[in-house]
Amino acid sequence: MLERQENLPVEPDTGNRDWVIGNVETPTGRVPRVSTHWSWRDRLGAVAVRWNIGRRRYRVHPGLYAVGSPTAESPVLATANYKLSFDTLRGVLDGLDAWLLVVDTKGINVWCAAGKGTFGTEELIQRITVTEVAKVASAAILVLPQLAAPGVAAHEVRRRTGIRVVYGPVRASDLAAFLRAGMHATPAMRRVQFTLLDRLAVAPVELVQRLATALLIMLVFFLGAGVGRHGYRLAMEQWPAIATAVWANFLAGIVLTPALLPWLLGRSFALKGAEIGIVTGSGLWLWTRYGLMEGVAVVLLGVAACSFLGLMFTGSTTYTSASGVRRELRWALPLQIAGVVAGFVLWLMARWK
Repeated sequence: MLERQENLPVEPDTGNRDWVIGNVETPTGRVPRVSTHWSWRDRLGAVAVRWNIGRRRYRVHPGLYAVGSPTAESPVLATANYKLSFDTLRGVLDGLDAWLLVVDTKGINVWCAAGKGTFGTEELIQRITVTEVAKVASAAILVLPQLAAPGVAAHEVRRRTGIRVVYGPVRASDLAAFLRAGMHATPAMRRVQFTLLDRLAVAPVELVQRLATALLIMLVFFLGAGVGRHGYRLAMEQWPAIATAVWANFLAGIVLTPALLPWLLGRSFALKGAEIGIVTGSGLWLWTRYGLMEGVAVVLLGVAACSFLGLMFTGSTTYTSASGVRRELRWALPLQIAGVVAGFVLWLMARWK
């Protein structure tokens, strides 16, 4: 038997409650009413999580919330408990009356949670049950984000809860127009756009997450440079070139690959990243004026690094499926590892020439 959960107006990880502006009385008790306007803390938090600061803790308490003065006929809008998703939803509902059902996705956004299964049929049904949505909004329709569709069986939700489910538009910014149109979506509302800004949205997170790795790689190459016949005197002389090469590949793989995604050849993300790596590595070879062996090593390492970073981008796009990512990993990772080994060995051999 499921234990009823209270609709606590609390965000456990930050203690920030300024988005709660009162309560709405319902047949099951008080439901927190939330503001549709972002405070400076909300805006600062949104910027911080884009740079991977406190991202895993940026969440709201799962449960039922209210916007405006909803009634039993007002729609129920489901979202993830990742606070940026929650804030984006409430921010587009100014002037509307609705219930917000926050699902426990472990702090993951709707789309990724649907793919991982945390925004799934069972969690949604459990959240509907423990918050007693059917009593609070007895005549309401549950509106799910369109990008939640991979994780939710709408017919199963209706069979087990009695609540009708419809899928809203792709973007929260179209939600108000969708609701005012009687929950009818235009073709444009159903179309997934993947603009330059969308493609670069995760770049800051990746840069921060890979910072320690980049520093470690720089250290490895510095130590490797010192084992040659010229010792660490040459390593000190080449330190700026080593640092430049490492950061050039990291920035190229993390920023240029998503930015140029539509124009890079092929469908494979590993291949698209490799194309960026060829250009980056060749540019570094020309800039440093290395000899043949060291130049080939730089290109091989650049191709492997950018290919790997491009492959990591698959989970942030609308172009791939989970099974497609697994298939690509099976053939791409061995080639990337081989490229790193071959490039590093050639680079070390060039130290002894």
